[in-house]
Amino acid sequence: MDINNLKHFSAQVDLDDFNPASEKDKEYMVKMRPSTTAFKDGVRRLRKNKIAMISFWIIVIIALAVIFIPMFWPYKYEAILGMQPGKPVDASFNNLAPFEYAKSELARIESGESVFPHIFGTDAQGRDYFIRVVYGTRISLAVGLFASIIVLVIGLLVGSISGYCGGVVDMIIMRIVDIIYSLPDMLMVILLAAVLKVAIGTSLEGTPLAKIGSNIISLFIIFAILYWVSMARLIRGQILSLREQEYVLASQAAGAKGSWVIRKHLIPNCISVIVISTALQIPSAIFTESYLSFLGLGVNAPMPSLGSLASDALNGLSSYPYRLIIPAIVISLIVLSLNLFGDGLRDAFDPKLNN
Repeated sequence: MDINNLKHFSAQVDLDDFNPASEKDKEYMVKMRPSTTAFKDGVRRLRKNKIAMISFWIIVIIALAVIFIPMFWPYKYEAILGMQPGKPVDASFNNLAPFEYAKSELARIESGESVFPHIFGTDAQGRDYFIRVVYGTRISLAVGLFASIIVLVIGLLVGSISGYCGGVVDMIIMRIVDIIYSLPDMLMVILLAAVLKVAIGTSLEGTPLAKIGSNIISLFIIFAILYWVSMARLIRGQILSLREQEYVLASQAAGAKGSWVIRKHLIPNCISVIVISTALQIPSAIFTESYLSFLGLGVNAPMPSLGSLASDALNGLSSYPYRLIIPAIVISLIVLSLNLFGDGLRDAFDPKLNN
């Protein structure tokens, strides 16, 4: 018998096995992909999507602009520039074109003073239009974000209960969802906004919510009543497919409560779908707020929103079309960027779309 073969049956330790590996041996042995997580994989795929990344940076730039520009901008959104205490109103500030100056400002410039330009001109009341567009964008983004959070919370709660409990509970909840789905969205939104505006307006007087305005509160209530159903159905479908998994059955066999199973097992495994759906819900909420403000059912005056600015611009559309074009472009840019970024998130994080 060969002596080399007998070494395999020997109890003695071969010291040659403990010699340090050479660099060549290490390169040969280390061929595995670096350790990673599902989140890192999703981020890597998202960063390769150029359209989604461009949309993301557009959203970031707009969000930073609406936060920081009002801090140093010399004009306030509610300030009427031609009005000074003890003096008659200067009508030359009204309806200024972009980068145009009023008569008093021209006189100050001739005397050597520096006057900050009106980038987008002024409106019919002599208010700087640029800062009103900035505030309108801030309000539209804030309303869209908070409305999406409301939809997420209600849809997550109802969809989780419906999917996990099943049976009679699931049937009752789904019939309610079907009834809400059968209602005409736009008609119900307009009717509820008009009714809630009157009902809430008197009850908010003297409360901290009065500063927010009855129209915005009613808009949040509309989203809480109507727009959670799609999120609830999506989460219900995910939980129905996950509740039969072995780790869920093991938790139930160990005596875990349903709420614990939902919080610790089911929702974490649905997180990618939840994030993607919420990202796609934000542009829908912004668009809803914009057209309600356009109809006069949105943000309370004098606080502007992009929809109310577009609505006010209809009065002078033939003479000052840029007042309608500017907020319309901003709305389109925000909604398009959020939709493209949401599509990129879905392509990157949805496991069903990954090879």
